[in-house]
Amino acid sequence: MYASRMSNLPPYLFARIDEMKAEQQKKGVDIIDLGVGDPDLPTPQHIVTSLCEAAGNPENHHYPSYSGMPAYRSAVADWYKNRFNVKLDPTKEVIALMGSKDGIAHIAEAFVNPGDYVLAPSPGYPVYRTGTLFAEGIVHEMPLIRENNFVPVFDDIPKNVVKAAKLMFINYPNNPTAAVAPDGFYREAVDFAREHDIVVVSDNAYSEIAYDGYRAPSFLETQGADEVGIEMHSLSKTYNMTGWRIGMAVGNAEILAGLGRVKTNVDSGVFNAVQQAAITALRGPQDCVREACSVYQERRDVLISGLRDLGFDVPSPKATFYVWLPVRDCMAFSAQLLNEAGIVATPGIGFGSSGEGYVRFALTRPVARIQEALERMRRLDL
Repeated sequence: MYASRMSNLPPYLFARIDEMKAEQQKKGVDIIDLGVGDPDLPTPQHIVTSLCEAAGNPENHHYPSYSGMPAYRSAVADWYKNRFNVKLDPTKEVIALMGSKDGIAHIAEAFVNPGDYVLAPSPGYPVYRTGTLFAEGIVHEMPLIRENNFVPVFDDIPKNVVKAAKLMFINYPNNPTAAVAPDGFYREAVDFAREHDIVVVSDNAYSEIAYDGYRAPSFLETQGADEVGIEMHSLSKTYNMTGWRIGMAVGNAEILAGLGRVKTNVDSGVFNAVQQAAITALRGPQDCVREACSVYQERRDVLISGLRDLGFDVPSPKATFYVWLPVRDCMAFSAQLLNEAGIVATPGIGFGSSGEGYVRFALTRPVARIQEALERMRRLDL
């Protein structure tokens, strides 16, 4: 019944987690969900108000522009200039996305032929793999391990794979490991891509969720990056807008034109009222972002302290709202947490083979619930 390509697709990790959680809830278990990275904080009110006003304007009820409203693309370009000192031409170097997942899922279709390789971090966001599979490409996992500070080692990629590679995903601040890009990494990535004629896609969705004074850079700050790649970004995590589906792809105009050509054939753009609200977010006061980071930092500190008290060797992340916990067996550990304590954590293997030996906690529940989760864990034989 299904097309043969469907057999190559693994079950989407978070959908399966939702099923397992529902099974426990049917039994009356009080679930503490530290699994999926969906902010529990509300979208700031000034953004919601902007949406309501724009939704009431009949001019916004028609088909939107495929590439995004000129005003939205200009707001993105100005935000990149103010935040990263990256200059973008909003007419050619910015396109609107229905969240960064939209761009990540479709970019391979523009550049990857059947049998071409795509270099993807492992562990990594599962859509790097599924987007490649839809394009009938071959995923080559670049291991991210603690000994290498969760950064890929380009010299370890087999020469035949490099020769046949068309696309490479990189992601810092990183999901799921919460690692940040070390000095010099983007320079190395640009040089590697230029030497081997590989398109780089930087997934920078978590740049604004940072702590202890850390400020995440953009891949496009590196000289020559705009010659070899683009960056995907999103308002989902920065402004607690995961359900709104609004993001952007920026950078090399030719690469963006390829992505845009795919998207014009598969969707009709982002609702103009959502784009107008996004303009309000990008151009408005950023206090809401700092306040959200303060909330996540408090949660991080509580969780890290509690896990260390339990005997776990876990680093304190500088960015993202994730904690990457080393364990003996990620599937067994996650199952034990869910079945014996009603706690949802994401097994690392779901993010790629190099995710074995870890589980991911998301800091998307209040401090009181995190403390309750830690108390339940103390009663287990972990």
